[in-house]
Amino acid sequence: MFKKLTNASVALVQRYLPDAYIFAIILTLITFVVSMITTGQGPIALIGHWGNGFWSLLSFTMQMALVLVLGNALASSKPVKKLLVRIASIAKTPTQAIMLVSFVSAVACWINWGFGLIVGALLARELAKTVKNVDYRLLIAAAYSGFVVWHAGVSGSVPLTVASNVEEVTKVTQGALTSTIPVTRTLFSVPNLIMSWLIILTLPFINKAMQPDPDKIVTVDPELLKDDLVEEEEEKDRSLWTPADRLENSVILSAIVVILGGIFLIMHFRANGFDLSLDIVNLIFLVLGVLFHKTPIRYVAAINDAVKGAGGIILQFPFYAGIMGLMTGANADGVSLASQITNFFLAISNEKTFPMFTFWSAGLINVFVPSGGGQWAVQGPIAMPASVRMGIDPGITAMAVAWGDSWTNMLQPFWALPALGIAKLSAKDIMGFCVMVLLYVGIVISVGFLIWASFFG
Repeated sequence: MFKKLTNASVALVQRYLPDAYIFAIILTLITFVVSMITTGQGPIALIGHWGNGFWSLLSFTMQMALVLVLGNALASSKPVKKLLVRIASIAKTPTQAIMLVSFVSAVACWINWGFGLIVGALLARELAKTVKNVDYRLLIAAAYSGFVVWHAGVSGSVPLTVASNVEEVTKVTQGALTSTIPVTRTLFSVPNLIMSWLIILTLPFINKAMQPDPDKIVTVDPELLKDDLVEEEEEKDRSLWTPADRLENSVILSAIVVILGGIFLIMHFRANGFDLSLDIVNLIFLVLGVLFHKTPIRYVAAINDAVKGAGGIILQFPFYAGIMGLMTGANADGVSLASQITNFFLAISNEKTFPMFTFWSAGLINVFVPSGGGQWAVQGPIAMPASVRMGIDPGITAMAVAWGDSWTNMLQPFWALPALGIAKLSAKDIMGFCVMVLLYVGIVISVGFLIWASFFG
């Protein structure tokens, strides 16, 4: 039964899901029309919201492009290649490959989402080179599926924000709370840990169950997955090097970059603890990439090769920023499409179902606003005061928003773009499998929040 549903989902997505860029345009049109109908704003006002939002994610776009480029460049270095080969050698069969990449990706994403997003895709590519008859689409989907737990993990932006920023908590609860919400009530609460690790431990089995029948398996020629980077030519006589050649091949220059970056990272972790922000993850990728490639010119070649996969991020992220502008753009009465979605679910909630409905509304909003920070800015000021009024622990509400934000990433190709760039696939190749993960996780988390609110709230 499960395999039949998977086959139907894969077939449906392959037939009807267009390229991720086309999907972003269609989503823009849908959001525009629905916003116009529900908020009463005219086309000119909505175009203003769209345009004002369009470039609002430029900094984040660059960060995500660097996640892909620096991660890929690091992976092309000899030490990382050897490590990936060693890990991939654990799997001998297609089933083992699917389960291995599912588990590694989920654990890595729970630790840090940016790190996990790249590690999973790189390991999947390596497994595709070494394991015969493994479905390449499912392998990459399994690598991406681990991302579903990121916002409930130790790099979750919402729970970390409410745990560290008292001004934000006061603002988002409209003064109902004047102290932070510790991670013991969010990330490291017993219910959240149970939900997180239940999914991490069962996800490999869910992905395993989706393996296609032998006649439907789509494999990839390992030759196509080889790095485009030209193998190092035999080093010419150093006596013939020009001054430029010597600078380009200077290990000393690379060492200076590594030392500077290494010292800064030590200072950062001493001052902030285990804080892996996106900028810090990228700096780690860069420092290790420079170190492992040894010479500046080799690292330049690796970066130039890696940049080829970043086109999707650069093109599509501004469109999602525009969609976010449409979702959050309010009329004269302060009503936006995002606030109406949240208020609808609040209206049908009680103290037991409130967290579950908050989770559902967050999942719906995330399809249009696939940014944790953007979604929190929209939904937090509505859901958090409501939870205080209803006598529900606001820590549960914060986690409901966080889980919803990561849940429907399985339906939204926005976050899959770095992994797809590494895998050289399109969104429709993996989303059919991801829909099944979406359904499974949705059931687990919905039940989890009902239990959390009933016995721990």
